[in-house]
Amino acid sequence: MNINKPIEYDAGHYDVVVVGAGHAGCEAALAAARLGCRTALLTLSLDRVAAMPCNPSVGGPAKGHLVREIDALGGVMAQVADRTSLQARMLNTGKGPAVQALRVQADKAAYSREMRRLLFAEPNLRLYQGMAERVDIAGGAVRGVVTRTGARFAAPNVILTGGTYLRGRVIVGEAVYAGGPSGEQTSLGLAENLRAWGFRLSRFKTGTPPRLARRSVDFSRWIRQPGDAERRGFSFLPVPSLFWGGDPARQELCWLGYTNERTHEIIRANLGRAPLYTGVVEGIGPRYCPSIEDKVVRFAERTAHQVFLEPEGHESDDLYAAGISTSLPEEIQTELVHSIAGLERAVLLKPGYAIEYDYILPRQLAPDLSLKGCAGLFAAGQINGTSGYEEAAAQGLLAGVNAARRARGEGPFVPGRDEGYIGVLADDLVNKELLEPYRLLTARAEYRLLLRQDNADARLTPRGREIGLVTEERWRAFSAKMERRGALLARWEQERFSPKDEKLGAVLAEAGSALPAGGASAAELLRRPEITAEAITALMPEMRELPAEELDEAITLVKYAGYIGRQELAVARMQKTERRALPEDMEYARISGLAHEARQRLAEVRPRSLGQAARVSGVTPADIAALLVHLEQRRRTASL
Repeated sequence: MNINKPIEYDAGHYDVVVVGAGHAGCEAALAAARLGCRTALLTLSLDRVAAMPCNPSVGGPAKGHLVREIDALGGVMAQVADRTSLQARMLNTGKGPAVQALRVQADKAAYSREMRRLLFAEPNLRLYQGMAERVDIAGGAVRGVVTRTGARFAAPNVILTGGTYLRGRVIVGEAVYAGGPSGEQTSLGLAENLRAWGFRLSRFKTGTPPRLARRSVDFSRWIRQPGDAERRGFSFLPVPSLFWGGDPARQELCWLGYTNERTHEIIRANLGRAPLYTGVVEGIGPRYCPSIEDKVVRFAERTAHQVFLEPEGHESDDLYAAGISTSLPEEIQTELVHSIAGLERAVLLKPGYAIEYDYILPRQLAPDLSLKGCAGLFAAGQINGTSGYEEAAAQGLLAGVNAARRARGEGPFVPGRDEGYIGVLADDLVNKELLEPYRLLTARAEYRLLLRQDNADARLTPRGREIGLVTEERWRAFSAKMERRGALLARWEQERFSPKDEKLGAVLAEAGSALPAGGASAAELLRRPEITAEAITALMPEMRELPAEELDEAITLVKYAGYIGRQELAVARMQKTERRALPEDMEYARISGLAHEARQRLAEVRPRSLGQAARVSGVTPADIAALLVHLEQRRRTASL
């Protein structure tokens, strides 16, 4: 069969072209357009913009921190999630403030519609449906993108956000076929084109659970999981939900259940047909989100595993069965589901599946998410080997900002590890060896008490203002909040309570706290672990007029002042090494004292500072000492 090559034609000239309209692509395109760049966004399907092929939720530990940081910088994910929220819930409330995080269950169809509305409304942005087949590169710089139908979109800056679509392969039992998430088409040409240009790609795997018909579930045998009783949202600007507005009682329910020994017997009996164990699945999957087959095999002593039923939409009958991700044959999936209490008659609307895909080895990235060796070419999202909508959106925002800054002749924006989880994410991708799909965790941050979700605006909104993404409305709201916080902290230091104050005695007795002999300021009382927000508002009733989140953040600053101060000192020490620049022409192969692995790793990453070099996988403290000696020798030689 003859396959004719299409004749190329000029489809327009842009400052920035973004390939892919998932969560990374949407943030990238909007950031670039809002920074004044003429921007084109190419997508396989205009009906699948910002799709949620996996869990219909946003946030959770570390991920929720990212969403708030995106919002603080002027991105859109937080506002879209709040607007399409079905349920909002704060996680880890029994733990410290550093790991508390919001999670929102979203209406996946409404989320996509709301994002499409924002994209189409942006004056500097044009959307096109088409499959990018190749990137046009000449003289070490990108010149644009060519689609399968021959459309050439010329641009000196291109952002690749192909997600899990590069050479995607869907696997359900013995059924294996080329495809992207949810049965969409996959991109074959772009992966081969990137390899032809010398970029190194590898293979990862992810998967989803089956979707169930809500009306076929017996919920009487499941545990209700309601949203929080107070209004919760990601955005620092108030954005009411389309579905429950400001009334938390109208939130949708999620449900908790468990697998059982019968479920596990079915899985063990069919491991011979499980692609994960028959060798059909070749890509490496995420360790923190294993399939139910993997959980049953790895944790053989467990007699039950949690399953969460989560609504995919306000008007949809689909339920996402979180916890039983699987690629077993479809009929085995049905048997597995029916073995779970309350699901005996459940109807499978869609089977679970595994999907393998190509990704770019991220150590080919510079800290601004540009690809080394090709000026103007950026990559963001799962194409960089990460997992999750939130990680993708954060990278998209970063790549979009940096592509726009390059188009405007400005230097890159690279947030530090001490500034946000966005900085931790980008730094890890550039410096660490990726052995599985990367998932952001609070444990990855050295300064997580400084990187709380409640202070994301204090940390990053001024940076967003400098970049140009923070609107006047947001800046006025932020400035007013900072003024209120400063006044509140000052008042707590100044306001004193006498030991003779009857109200003080009653409040302290209720809290199980001793009466201070010489009296105490409000700040001194708050530093006691047992004194809560309820106690301080009982002493100072006017505090109830403040937004609860602002009050909680101020209390955290007072209670953890000592720990926060120590982390700030650690950041100051770290910045000394971070400011110690490494010359771009450093010949690591010639530096005596460096281990062989360190020479290879440093030559590959080309770190910009001593601090970055210390974070490169395979580089030891001894190697850093050798670098310091070499730098001193260079300094002395240069001074002669």
